[in-house]
Amino acid sequence: MNTPAKALFPAKPLKWAVLGTGSIATTFANDIQLTENAALVAVCSRTAETAATFSNRFGGLRIITDIDRLAADPLIDAVYLATPNTAHFEQARTLLNAGKPVLVEKPLVTTAAQARALADLAAEKQTFAMEGLWTVFLPAIGRLRQLLASKAIGAITGIHAELAYAKAFDGNSRFFAPSLGGGSLLDLGVYPIALTLALFGSPKTTTGRWSAASTGVDMSADVALGYNGFQAKLSCGFNRNGANRFVIEGETGSLVIDAPFLRASRIILTRNRVVHHLAVPSGSGHLARVAGKISGRLPLPGLTVYRHGFPGDGLQFEIAAASTAILEGQQQQSEMSLSMSAEALGIIETIRSLLPS
Repeated sequence: MNTPAKALFPAKPLKWAVLGTGSIATTFANDIQLTENAALVAVCSRTAETAATFSNRFGGLRIITDIDRLAADPLIDAVYLATPNTAHFEQARTLLNAGKPVLVEKPLVTTAAQARALADLAAEKQTFAMEGLWTVFLPAIGRLRQLLASKAIGAITGIHAELAYAKAFDGNSRFFAPSLGGGSLLDLGVYPIALTLALFGSPKTTTGRWSAASTGVDMSADVALGYNGFQAKLSCGFNRNGANRFVIEGETGSLVIDAPFLRASRIILTRNRVVHHLAVPSGSGHLARVAGKISGRLPLPGLTVYRHGFPGDGLQFEIAAASTAILEGQQQQSEMSLSMSAEALGIIETIRSLLPS
């Protein structure tokens, strides 16, 4: 199981700065308070007024308005990048060149080549870098790893995962603007792709299809990753609200990360088809969700539910894992390596290289 957020008790917690003041920066600032080995001490933004508002909200953080000053600041141990996708590469490169460890909000960068370049730079500077794909570090995923290792459902026969949320089209938004790194694959698809890589390693084959929004970015996509003996069929999109589960089928049962799987808090183990369809009803509507919740509370034969709720929004587990790695002098975190981030981006590029359907 993944190391919990309170596994390390250093005399002095790692001192973090956050670059950016948007919603994910706010989530980071809230959740870091749930760790024992990390503390937020500064905020960096080009706009002093925005930084001041953020600082006051979280108890008077130090304010920095220039990334070069941030990179050179000896009082800051590590930086969390909570900026637009297209800013990640240059900002991470500036910080790594100064020897400053970085945790970069997903996606790490927008191309596989950029990811490999950051990995090379981090190795050259012997400095920690990691993509902040928080789902990988949730306690429920630790439980899932245990169940897979114990062959709880026998040999894997297939994976089905969906992550889709309907978005009203706005060509200037980060979801649909090419200049902001838009598209459903970078925003949503990276979750099922990265989790599949984290659990099962590199696929043998990659195929898929995608449909385009009027701005040219992917409105939706389907990805098929081929492994020995099974396929992982993954989908994402802004054109619908999906079931948003991650389902692993095996010879003797199924393991389901219940919706929304990116915020995994419940693992469902079923050992026969009837129970599976009761506990994990098809569809994504209100009735299906209610039926799933009710059946999950009933003592059905062949059904086991593992509940791993958590306080806050869940970023504390990735913060703790990154902080542990940095405090121990590691350059990467084993469960979220830069090579895995580069591989996920490579899969996205492979799908996007196909003509849209």
